[in-house]
Amino acid sequence: MTPDALVIGAGPAGLMAADRLLAAGFSVLLAEAKPSPGRKLLMAGKSGLNLSKAETAERFLSVYAEAEDWLRPMLAVFGPDQVQDWARGLGQEVFTGSSGRVFPKAMKASPLLRAWLGDLSARGLDLRTRWRWVGGTSFATPEGVQQVLPKVTVLAMGGASWARLGSDGAWSSALAGKGIALAPFQPANMGFLVNWSPHMAKQFGQPLKSIALIAGTQRVRGEAVISARGIEGGGIYAVSRALREGAALFLDLFPDRDGAALAEKIAARPKGETLVTTLKKLGLSGASLALALECARPFPAEAPARAALLKALPVPLTGPRPMDEAISTAGGIARAALTDDLMLRQWPGVFAAGEMLDWEAPTGGYLLTACLATGRWAGDAAARFMQSRSG
Repeated sequence: MTPDALVIGAGPAGLMAADRLLAAGFSVLLAEAKPSPGRKLLMAGKSGLNLSKAETAERFLSVYAEAEDWLRPMLAVFGPDQVQDWARGLGQEVFTGSSGRVFPKAMKASPLLRAWLGDLSARGLDLRTRWRWVGGTSFATPEGVQQVLPKVTVLAMGGASWARLGSDGAWSSALAGKGIALAPFQPANMGFLVNWSPHMAKQFGQPLKSIALIAGTQRVRGEAVISARGIEGGGIYAVSRALREGAALFLDLFPDRDGAALAEKIAARPKGETLVTTLKKLGLSGASLALALECARPFPAEAPARAALLKALPVPLTGPRPMDEAISTAGGIARAALTDDLMLRQWPGVFAAGEMLDWEAPTGGYLLTACLATGRWAGDAAARFMQSRSG
């Protein structure tokens, strides 16, 4: 087979790269190892597809930490505003929630993905599923080994989490064998393990609301969920990098009260009142109450010490959940291995995008937006590469 362009991986980055190559007038074969495209996107959309986040450009960029300057030009071309316009162009109206998160009105990913695939198919996309890349130009397919000889290739095979959905990181050994620099994979946006005592079993699956999470220099308002194996949820994901790098986790169970005011309320409670009654009268209940009793042993008797503990309750983490359970991963193809066009320096004509690249971001629309932006950037660059050689 000799298409103009080969794209490997039919997630958001690969689909966007294929989209741009088709728009430039090239034939595109899109190879996907799984039986259907966009599996991780569909899973992300089960609880509401968070497309992006409406906030200032500088705030949006800041979440990418050391990758901010690398991704800046790509997100300038295809950032939160452009993501919304793109979704509308596919007939999917969007709305912005109170937190600034942007969702399709349908909430789920399936209508958007169906519309996108229909548009790509109408424009000539050749989508092949159950095609697993085995290196070079070869694919293991239901019809046996197939060879593809394109003019350009875009790699968009995802990171190393959620292997059952297609992101298994298996591509890394092939690229390492070519001498391409890779940063080691690490879990990102993951839960953390805690060895709970038996009395916490009743709280498994219960949310922790109206809390602030503190990890190193980070302080984040959010929510978390107590699970049988530890603690997870959006608030935990927001500080997961700091926790992964060794910061301790503290929870402020009264984020809207300062320590002095809380200490006064505690001191005003009747003498002889039980600890549980005091905590309930302060407003703790359910999972928050159980967590306070679990993590504060022994509980101090003096009001200022009690207040300080409730404002910074230590949670005894024992480590992150396994990488395959993480929402995303850090690591991947090092920036130094790529040109500014996302072409592999040691493999001319081969570009890379999405979670294959060494960047990470919290959940909240940042992951998906950067996958789309890097896919678009790589697709446009691959089109220019072909145009420069045909002119």
